[in-house]
Amino acid sequence: MPPPYLAQVTDNHLASWYRELDLLPGSLETVIPADSTLQDTIARILRETDLASAFPIPPPQCKPSQGDSMNSPVLMSDPRVAAIPVRECGEPLVDVRDHSFRVDPRKHDPLGAFAHVREGVLARLEHARSLLPAGTDLLFIEGYRPLALQQHYFIEYRDELAAAHPGWTAEQLHQAASRYVSPPEIAPHSAGAAVDVTLVDQDGHELDLGTRVNASPEESDGACFTHAPNLSDRARHHRTLLLNAMENAGFTNYGTEFWHFSVADRYDALMRQEPHARYGPIELP
Repeated sequence: MPPPYLAQVTDNHLASWYRELDLLPGSLETVIPADSTLQDTIARILRETDLASAFPIPPPQCKPSQGDSMNSPVLMSDPRVAAIPVRECGEPLVDVRDHSFRVDPRKHDPLGAFAHVREGVLARLEHARSLLPAGTDLLFIEGYRPLALQQHYFIEYRDELAAAHPGWTAEQLHQAASRYVSPPEIAPHSAGAAVDVTLVDQDGHELDLGTRVNASPEESDGACFTHAPNLSDRARHHRTLLLNAMENAGFTNYGTEFWHFSVADRYDALMRQEPHARYGPIELP
């Protein structure tokens, strides 16, 4: 026999008690929308609970389509990169100098913008450091780059190419320039999503990785390409150490620059076949 109260508690009673988004007062609860992806949901929980600074973010599963061949890397100018939509996750920029990283001053600017990255990028950098062998460390060279500075770099290099190749079309110049400098409209650095790094020994001396960081294809005779064939065994070994640590921490390398890695930007999303990027252009507060 059913309990007597069931005759008094009807469907209408239950329906009248329902309140959509009946949250606790004082903003104690957060609603995660139904269309939030698993990756976005995890990133938001880590960010809003401050767990991102305490635990490295596990790297996503990398698809085998990364354009790291010297002969046919996917360039930043590829229309597929610009076609990736951005769902900005809102992570703030943080200063890596506050987290005991070795930071090179060569890209220093008055505001210290160069030393900033997204919060999630910092967590992955910390993870990458932990994967390096004893006596080897990351040297952080540049992270965030204001959009105006990115535009200046791109135009300057494009104009150098135009002077050296007066017969090239505007499209050829744009594509060639993007081997070395990202087009401003999709630049990972301007999203706080990219880092330029190399390796140093325990005394802070840079290891031999085949060519200097930021060497152009012309200057380095193509040795700036991550998998360039014209490298010594020692340089190739050091590049492998860097590449393995960064990729296992969830970064994607840009195949024309052994030092450039990004995560959750449009380029990374394309390489991983993700439907959207989480980091778009951002301004330094």
